[in-house]
Amino acid sequence: MQQGFDQKTITLGALCQALEAWAPPALQEDYDNSGLLVGDRQQAVTGVLVSLDLTEAVIEEALAKGCNVVVSHHPVIFGKLKRLTGADWVQRCVIKAIKADVALYAIHTNLDHIQTGVSAKMAALLQLQNTRILQPKQKILLKLVTFVPQAQAEAVREALFAAGAGQIGKYHRASFNLEGMGTYEPMAGAKPFSGEVGKLQQEAEVRIEVHLEHWKKAAVLKALLAAHPYEEVAYDLIALENVTADYGAGMLGELPAAMSEIDFLQLAKKCFGGTVRYSPLTGQPIHKVALCGGSGSFLLPDALQAGAQVLLTADHKYHQFFEADGRILLADFGHYETEQFTKDLIANYLSENFTNFAVLISETNTNPVNYL
Repeated sequence: MQQGFDQKTITLGALCQALEAWAPPALQEDYDNSGLLVGDRQQAVTGVLVSLDLTEAVIEEALAKGCNVVVSHHPVIFGKLKRLTGADWVQRCVIKAIKADVALYAIHTNLDHIQTGVSAKMAALLQLQNTRILQPKQKILLKLVTFVPQAQAEAVREALFAAGAGQIGKYHRASFNLEGMGTYEPMAGAKPFSGEVGKLQQEAEVRIEVHLEHWKKAAVLKALLAAHPYEEVAYDLIALENVTADYGAGMLGELPAAMSEIDFLQLAKKCFGGTVRYSPLTGQPIHKVALCGGSGSFLLPDALQAGAQVLLTADHKYHQFFEADGRILLADFGHYETEQFTKDLIANYLSENFTNFAVLISETNTNPVNYL
């Protein structure tokens, strides 16, 4: 077990906590609906079935295999759901899950936006090297500034680190510290850590600065207030414009050795199957590969700027193939085909973190597209 989650009583809430520690819901796109869709967080988990999509057949498979939770990549409730009358497949799925007491959890674009997510799985299948996120996200980070007596500075820093602050890329426990002199005058009714009511107090302090992802704000502030010795804790939270390489869309990587465009398409077809649609060949060898699971046509400018010779994704429209314009090869392998191994990704993560219930991969083919 890697994340330290309680193994004694595995509730749906604990399962959600594990998934959200891996792929924070705050990373999902505005249009998305990731997270717990159906279920009581207090219910015990008997088994988890992992699927790319959620259909009635998947719920039936879960029941047959003794699983009372389905974790899918795509959320079955995507738009507004105003009534449950069984009028369409979405309503029927939700009704079936509720009647059977099967919880539904979706982990969609938030899983797309982490370094170990969907696109990383694709890159691993192609054996790409030197991988990095293709379109890093902005406005992820906050900077916390606080002022602590010198003697307690180390304890406060450690509390902040334990709550998740001070992580920058592959570096943990990162902080900036500056010694200075703080002043305050306790007023009537105050219970100062040091000093006396009505007298100006000078205190040798340390200014501590740490970075944190914005979804960690509540936990980090709770840790700060618990560890800080002062009755009234002074701190600043500053939103940063920084681009962070830790989160974002798509992946960029390099092949172990350059190959022709046709050879690359054959390699990708071997990995992902399906029927590939591609733009006119450019004649340049493929070495640097940009890719994205699912609908990734929006990443073309990023792929070009990164110097990629190919963008492998899905759901390109007819006229978008013209946008390659001899500069890059566009390879469209289909939405299902580029995301099919997401099931293995999720199942492996859950199996590594939980050992006292079964985590099974759905055998139901949910691809709605057929080829003749």
